[in-house]
Amino acid sequence: MKKGRLIVMTGPSGVGKGTLVRSLLNCHPDLHLSISVTTRSPRPGEINGQDYYFVDRHRFQEMVEQGELLEWAEFAGNCYGTPLIPVKEHIEAGTSVLLEIELEGARQIRRTFPSALRIFIMPPSIDELERRLRGRGQDSEDAIRRRLMRAKAEMDAANEFDFEVINDDLDFALQRLESVLYTPV
Repeated sequence: MKKGRLIVMTGPSGVGKGTLVRSLLNCHPDLHLSISVTTRSPRPGEINGQDYYFVDRHRFQEMVEQGELLEWAEFAGNCYGTPLIPVKEHIEAGTSVLLEIELEGARQIRRTFPSALRIFIMPPSIDELERRLRGRGQDSEDAIRRRLMRAKAEMDAANEFDFEVINDDLDFALQRLESVLYTPV
């Protein structure tokens, strides 16, 4: 049986990672999205085991200490991580697993799972990224400023990845992702 592979997607907040991931999953049922574990509280409508696995900080720390996480990071006061066992089980069963994670976690994956395919989603420009962040209408002015500063630092790391996809046009970006994922090497 052919093994699946681990596919890591990262990029700045507001770049459209979630939209691209949802589009990929809708078009390609052969992909599996890894569900992260987090210490943050569920938002309205989020379901444990479907959106995230919600745990307290003590349990999260146990998972770190027991090597149960493929990667983990603290972001905005909460911890997020990727459970290792489900990822390994899917890959061994021949299913490719998609991770949508922060830069810090993607860097950990490079060390812990070097065969992973790593893709960086880039905005067309910092001005367009700012427009998208403002258009979401969910962040304060200070939060937008912090996200943009972080985005500039993250964009400087794009060359650490196997592929860079500019999300200027959703359909074109999706086609580019599909060519990266489904073109034989």
